[in-house]
Amino acid sequence: MLFRIRKCNHISQRVQDSLLDFVIDGSVVGKTTDAVAKCLCNASPSSKPIFEISTTTSNTRVVTLTEAAGSTLESRSEAIMSVMINLRSQGLITGWRDELLPLSKGFYDAPLALVERAGAGFLGMQQYGVHINGFVRSPDDDESGGSGVGEERMWMARRSVTKSKYPGMLDHIVAGGQPAGLGLMENVLKECMEEAGITEDVTRKGIQAAGAISYEGFEDFNTSGGGGSTEIDGFISRSVLFCYDLELPPDFVPDAVDGEVGEFFQWSIEEVIESMHNDYYDPIKPNCYLVIIDFLLRRGHISPEVPGYLDVLRELRSGYCG
Repeated sequence: MLFRIRKCNHISQRVQDSLLDFVIDGSVVGKTTDAVAKCLCNASPSSKPIFEISTTTSNTRVVTLTEAAGSTLESRSEAIMSVMINLRSQGLITGWRDELLPLSKGFYDAPLALVERAGAGFLGMQQYGVHINGFVRSPDDDESGGSGVGEERMWMARRSVTKSKYPGMLDHIVAGGQPAGLGLMENVLKECMEEAGITEDVTRKGIQAAGAISYEGFEDFNTSGGGGSTEIDGFISRSVLFCYDLELPPDFVPDAVDGEVGEFFQWSIEEVIESMHNDYYDPIKPNCYLVIIDFLLRRGHISPEVPGYLDVLRELRSGYCG
């Protein structure tokens, strides 16, 4: 399990040594490699750059916005968007979503700018999402005084092969980024309906908030949904995923309403655990493993007597959680 966690939650020393903080109004709101920082600085669609690399009074190099970006939410958002559109035209940003994410110091802080989701990796900004562990309880067939509560089985999804990131990989039944201007539960209800045809009444009846996990890792540019590039090495991926458990009726069948899922199917808990092996032939999307591992721990499917249990518990929240 640690192998799966560290696929998301690891930055090599070489990459760490090249990182620059992205700073707005004195607050760190992102992290980029030197190569990505230079790309941002050179991507302004006009003669006035939007990003610049500067040196602080402590002789530290940082990425920041120039005066051309202005100082309001609207002007910064527009300026950053102009750079993202230019990067898209160069083929460096793919999978455009028309979905804005809040760029802020933390989850509860007012956004300093709104950023197109497809370009968020270029800023190494903290992203947030909702992931739903959809499960059913199989009927208890014991007619001689059984508890009536059967084993848990997890609904899984296979991503559409047309997805810009991780096409065809296994995924949660429902998961989505947290856009600007939408509450967490509003987003859960929206994503459940769009991705799996789960109506609001079914969701509200079975949903339970179950904490969050966090990670900070390095994504190779050419495998993270970006276009081909010989100059950009990769992005810093920083995320907090809010976890929800959703118990579904035994006879419920998901429906891929928005076409982002190729198929749905159920796995036993044993099959879920088997997929944790580092050589598993059909792995789940990397960050989903963290949410699923957290589910397994919370619901007692992994015993605390298993060696490494505390390491797993600790590393599920190794990223910035704010």
